[in-house]
Amino acid sequence: MFVRNAWYCAGWDYLVTQGKNSVVARQLAGERVVLYRKPTGEIVAMEDRCPHRQAALSLGQKEGDALRCMYHGMKFAPDGKCIEIPGQKQISARACVRVFPVVEQENWIWVWMGDAEKADPGLIPFAVGPGNPDWTMRTSHMRVDANYRLEIANLADLSHLAWVHQKSLGGADSQTQTQYTHIEPKFTVGERDMRTEYVVRDVPAPHFLTHLFAPDARFNLHFDITHTLPCTWVLHFQAFVHGTESAEKPHGEPVADTYTCQAVVPSNEDSVEYYFSWGSNKAFDFPGLSDLLRDVLDIAFLEDRHVLEAQHIRISEKPDLPLINICHDDGPNRMLRLLDKNLKREAEEAQASKAAA
Repeated sequence: MFVRNAWYCAGWDYLVTQGKNSVVARQLAGERVVLYRKPTGEIVAMEDRCPHRQAALSLGQKEGDALRCMYHGMKFAPDGKCIEIPGQKQISARACVRVFPVVEQENWIWVWMGDAEKADPGLIPFAVGPGNPDWTMRTSHMRVDANYRLEIANLADLSHLAWVHQKSLGGADSQTQTQYTHIEPKFTVGERDMRTEYVVRDVPAPHFLTHLFAPDARFNLHFDITHTLPCTWVLHFQAFVHGTESAEKPHGEPVADTYTCQAVVPSNEDSVEYYFSWGSNKAFDFPGLSDLLRDVLDIAFLEDRHVLEAQHIRISEKPDLPLINICHDDGPNRMLRLLDKNLKREAEEAQASKAAA
């Protein structure tokens, strides 16, 4: 099940170009969507389904502002109305395609999958895009064959860095394992999001950075995470030199200031598309750093993918198997309860609307 009245990320803006053949297919929350740009640059998002025989409009071609289905040549305007049927003069009012509200913000394409009248751009999650002049952001993308609830739980619990990511974002040393398994987060839960803050103190550099520092270097790592439904995850990650704390600088002297912005987009119940970035504030950046940050996310998310895809298979085999909770489930449980609360509210609203009709 998916929340409908929400913005879903359809990928990076550069994936939909002015190219003649740039007609892009997506599946968002179980719905087939086709994206293309008008000559003005404005993006159109419509259902990827011709009303004639359900041919894929993403196999069609752009013609000015319009999109032509290349099965029988029906042509659709950006508002979804059919404006031409080759060989037929009359066009039924039913010859139309659903059009979705779409917004570009911080280099992400956002599509509203619910009631168009409720589409509020103010609900688009905060992010720092690669076009931001103050940050050197690097982008990537990955598909994961697992249910999006598993991704939500995974992102709401970073204690797994000590185990899954020993050779990337975390570390195999005892200090890292001890600190990450004793995190004391502060949670602030809103109507559609959850903020999580904590500090991991007196730890070596993450594995992928150890070659840049002395073996005895120790750091305080500050995590400030905003997790927004359906699943956008933004981390403001800062590193400070341990032992330099003061009243003015309670975490110590800063050595890194970064953002990673991640959109987990459920295609259906069994897979997600993952659009992500990581980059440094230009005040702390140096050549190659942000490229390294992006590269390590590619590695780390492959590590996650192995775990989550195997987990998804096993849950599919035994969906009713009783499971236990441990201390690291607090964040995941809070976020999944928030998701279920929104799903329940939408179901009740739909039922009330149906009863009133």
